[in-house]
Amino acid sequence: MAIYNLKINGKTQEIDVAPDTPVLWVLRDHAKLTGTKYGCGIGQCGACTIHIDGTAMRSCSLPVSSVGDKAITTIEGLSEAGDHPLQEAWVEHDVPQCGYCQAGQIMNAASLLKNNPSPSDADIDAAMNGNICRCGTYLRIKSAIKTASQKMG
Repeated sequence: MAIYNLKINGKTQEIDVAPDTPVLWVLRDHAKLTGTKYGCGIGQCGACTIHIDGTAMRSCSLPVSSVGDKAITTIEGLSEAGDHPLQEAWVEHDVPQCGYCQAGQIMNAASLLKNNPSPSDADIDAAMNGNICRCGTYLRIKSAIKTASQKMG
């Protein structure tokens, strides 16, 4: 076991875990932030997407020892009031069906818009590739990203 002082959603938390513990389990089991979901466990589905220093990363396959002093942002930290333009666009476009993948989808889209405020359809497709939605709401996801881009513009 080792002690890590992690900056999660702007607050430092002391966590005592094994160095190879995936960040996903640190967030869910130790920090009690359950918005980040477990999907596949191998970084392929995107349900566990968080930001590390603003970059979208899969937390299920990222060992806590690799985080260092980088800032971790989860869906809970994207907007305390749930009023981030992406969250509002998700509601406006009625994106979620089961909702399980949505935190990862939104976090991936937020990283996209941070790096590319006016993405083309091809940019959105490329950036969101690998975030799997079992309900197939991909067209609504793309529409919501475009709406959020305009709101943020």
